Amino acid sequence: MKKLLSGNEAIARGAYESGVSVCAGYPGTPSTEILETIANEYPDIYAEWAPNEKVAFEVCIGASLAGGRALVTMKHVGLNVASDPLFTLAYTGVKGGFVVISADDPGMHSSQNEQDNRNYAPFAKVPLLEPSDSQEAKDFVKSAFYISEQFDVPVIVRTTTRISHSESLVELGEVDNVEEPSGFVRDVRKYVMIPAHARQRHVVVEERLKKLQAFSEETDLQKVEFGDDEIGIITSGISYQYTKEILPNASILKLGMTYPLPEGLIRDFASKVKELYVIEELDPYLEEHIKAMGIKVKGLNRRLGELSPDILAEFFLNKKFDNILPEMQIPSRPPAMCPGCPHRGVFHILKKKKLTVTGDIGCYTLSVIPPLEIMDTCICMGASIGSAMGIEKATKRSDNVVAVIGDSTFVHSGITGLVDMVYNKSKGTVIILDNETTAMTGRQDHPATGRTLMGEETTRLNLFELAKTLGVEYVRYVDPYDLNELDSVIEEAINLDKLAVIITNRPCVLIRREAVPKSAEVNQELCVGCGLCLRIGCPAMSRVSPKDKKVKIDPILCNGCMVCAQICRNKAIVEKG
Repeated sequence: MKKLLSGNEAIARGAYESGVSVCAGYPGTPSTEILETIANEYPDIYAEWAPNEKVAFEVCIGASLAGGRALVTMKHVGLNVASDPLFTLAYTGVKGGFVVISADDPGMHSSQNEQDNRNYAPFAKVPLLEPSDSQEAKDFVKSAFYISEQFDVPVIVRTTTRISHSESLVELGEVDNVEEPSGFVRDVRKYVMIPAHARQRHVVVEERLKKLQAFSEETDLQKVEFGDDEIGIITSGISYQYTKEILPNASILKLGMTYPLPEGLIRDFASKVKELYVIEELDPYLEEHIKAMGIKVKGLNRRLGELSPDILAEFFLNKKFDNILPEMQIPSRPPAMCPGCPHRGVFHILKKKKLTVTGDIGCYTLSVIPPLEIMDTCICMGASIGSAMGIEKATKRSDNVVAVIGDSTFVHSGITGLVDMVYNKSKGTVIILDNETTAMTGRQDHPATGRTLMGEETTRLNLFELAKTLGVEYVRYVDPYDLNELDSVIEEAINLDKLAVIITNRPCVLIRREAVPKSAEVNQELCVGCGLCLRIGCPAMSRVSPKDKKVKIDPILCNGCMVCAQICRNKAIVEKG
């Protein structure tokens, strides 16, 4: 049977057909839907959202060492967090098959950087597979488990945003006949990486690479499609699809396994074409490796953004491949916080106080754009807390800087930063924006929501009690819709001579709304058009017209949070009805 699946759904299907025992990860675009699909479609598989990618990786290590097949999923920056266990697992090897899904984000659709995770494979000395459509996404996961168990090694399957979210037909298969996990068997020389054992395992790693190199030459993951010998293309992943669209007659070497590279196959292909090109996204990963082999090859030399058929056609324009696709004229629509978002009031107050705001990864990062424009740093998950403390220690002032971090991000990487503030006697202020979900990636649960990925009720991490237990004396809950209280608590916190933690306590408006919907309306007789209320950046609010500067509120978009009413000096905004 064939079914239309996205790449992420196909990866989930591949895990199911592979007889996976345990799946773990942390939500992050473009990888999120893999585990959601597993939890919804294949409930017999254990699946979890872990506090962060490192923990997810380690859970899957345990499952593998017990003999079960394990799949760990994350976006590209997540592999940075999980790189510590990755590099050591390459030494210890596995028992049950171990597959890492790294979903890269060329073009940075929802990411803070544009790294190319193909570079992790030669760095960690582990195999790398790159599917080019949904069918291969499913099949390559199954191949990855085979390679993992055959060569005693973790395997990276690298996808990109286009592969993850594009849909294509997938032929469904049967579930592999996989034995139940047999349990952990003690082998200290293999699994306990003290230096003496690690030196011996390093020899195994290098010997394994030679065997993987030979496998790369013969596997059907590599495909040669001979056409016109005037031009030969070496490519992989989504770049293969663009190549087929723009250069349908070219000879193509499509690499499904891109580490170790099949050097013999590449040399043979290069010898049979007159001009050789490499087509790839981001880093010249293939190009540099092929040039290091002494082969003359030309690349697009494109390190920025996504590849596309248009770019490819333009590159080969002198070769008379001039079928450039027409540009679509799409009006600009900057992202914005949702109407009624509980974060808006917080940033309105922080802006009014003219504080330096060290930010973090989440919906609230949107406070950096107009009209709020109040976030000053955003580095990586959890960095807001350490950055605020660093500013405090360097300037010997804590009354002019505040760290803001979401609840899921705090659990992911913020707790250790708060421990550092307590330990090193910080007098700073941390605001935990608790909206009871991982909102930015689609409202996934985490340890502080009280629900698991598999829909089970569980112990809910209490952020208030956690902060108290860590040693923070001043911890306050505050309603982010009550601007007077919010203003007062923030003012008190920044002027304290000790560390302060403020926790907002309103859920994301997309997961729970009022039982009786409310909305705001503007009394046009009282409105003077000052525009003060527009500064909270609510999409429901706008000017009546360029000439009449008074404000109007779209009742369909309005969530009834009434923050705008608290800001209005003339009391022109009231609850409708």
